[in-house]
Amino acid sequence: MDTSNIKISQFLDKDGRISKLPIKHSARTAVLSYLAQKFDTDKLYTEKEVNTICDSWHTFHDYFILRRNLVEEKFLMRKIDGSCYWRNNDIQSSDLDVKVKNNGQ
Repeated sequence: MDTSNIKISQFLDKDGRISKLPIKHSARTAVLSYLAQKFDTDKLYTEKEVNTICDSWHTFHDYFILRRNLVEEKFLMRKIDGSCYWRNNDIQSSDLDVKVKNNGQ
């Protein structure tokens, strides 16, 4: 899904952290795309490391739902036993670009 034209600023706080997860699928995907950019490509992560990154990039204290949504939307891949996660390299970087606009900028 092309998320490049979806503005997500209404879902971020002043520090760029996710303050709420949108209900609308296209906006939710755009926010997850934004979060996926916080993960390096070609790096393997433990579940704890994924949780830490998710936790540091949101304010509503539910990194579980973010991790689950990143996997469900295939922004992150994982081993079946959950022991290892990685950013999906099949998603092009242009697919991860989202607009973060604040006050008409």
